[in-house]
Amino acid sequence: MKTNIFKPVSLGFLKLKNRISMAPMTRARNADGIPNSDNALYYSQRAGAGLIITEGTAISETSKGVLYIPGLYTPGQVEGWKKVTKAVHEKGSVIFAQLWHVGRVSHSSNQPGGIAPVGPSDIQATTSFAWGYDENGKEGPVISSKPRALSTNEVKDVINDFVKAAKNAIKAGFDGVELHGANGYLIEQFLNPFVNNRTDEYGGTIEKRSKFLLDVVDAAIEAVGNDKVAIRLTPYGGLGDLPHYDEIEATYHYLANELTKRNLAYVHLMDQQSKGSHALPDGFPERFRSWYDGVIILAGSMTKEKAEKLINAGTIDIAGFGEPFISNPDLVARLENNWELTPPDRNLYYGLGNHGYTDWETYKNL
Repeated sequence: MKTNIFKPVSLGFLKLKNRISMAPMTRARNADGIPNSDNALYYSQRAGAGLIITEGTAISETSKGVLYIPGLYTPGQVEGWKKVTKAVHEKGSVIFAQLWHVGRVSHSSNQPGGIAPVGPSDIQATTSFAWGYDENGKEGPVISSKPRALSTNEVKDVINDFVKAAKNAIKAGFDGVELHGANGYLIEQFLNPFVNNRTDEYGGTIEKRSKFLLDVVDAAIEAVGNDKVAIRLTPYGGLGDLPHYDEIEATYHYLANELTKRNLAYVHLMDQQSKGSHALPDGFPERFRSWYDGVIILAGSMTKEKAEKLINAGTIDIAGFGEPFISNPDLVARLENNWELTPPDRNLYYGLGNHGYTDWETYKNL
């Protein structure tokens, strides 16, 4: 039987008004790191989606690699996010906060006191950019600085930062948190043997390189409950200077089995092809479906036709749309009615101000 992706649905712990998710997208609209009424308007405009996942949100002062992103580590940030969650809930949508530590994909200008960023090792991401200040104090893309390897005790401290941010997210009214284990950031850096050369409990075998991810998941579950914890993954991705390695398939098979045991809210897979990186290999979503017994979201170059095909086949449960939501606040209505989409303008993706943020028209107002 064909699934109507626009109808309400219960999926595991989630009760959604449709099977469409707004994927997380950095918009860099918070000069002070505190969400405000403009952010509340932006997300509420897009609350036609059954599930909204916020932009990557910093878990600490040292977790950032982009200027002007919001955080979830101060009381002021918690209060700011309450405006966002209230506005989205009033529109009948579910909202998860994406918790973000960029690891080595950062620059000293993003760090307090200009210190080095941290990573699983001191191996630098020499062709990956952060968004910070160059040597002349000019804002823009800057090559990621050489990182400092986290000590074993410091790894535990970062896990505690994720926990604090998760607790703060629930205080702020979020329905749950999505741990950012994708796109070449800290959690994924630990998975990759070309970046993770550690000799402690967090390096070596697949199980040891996966330990940081699973420790973060377990600590978040203990803090807020498994029904409020999810994770994003980018198998076969290459962002953040992460080379492919022989054990990719085995790593994600292992993770799928382990995450199934933990009964998360969902696992969010992303195909990085739309980001100029590697596509998921043919058949991988189907293989992951056979390994993971829970709710799966897939994002990356998603279309209505692709969403319906994958959901009807049982490969995924929710379709994630990213960039189309930027210029189409009413994306769900446009997809349902086959209305034309407004093309996005990449020049307006980032930066302060509301132009290109909250001033996109709905179809009926064009």
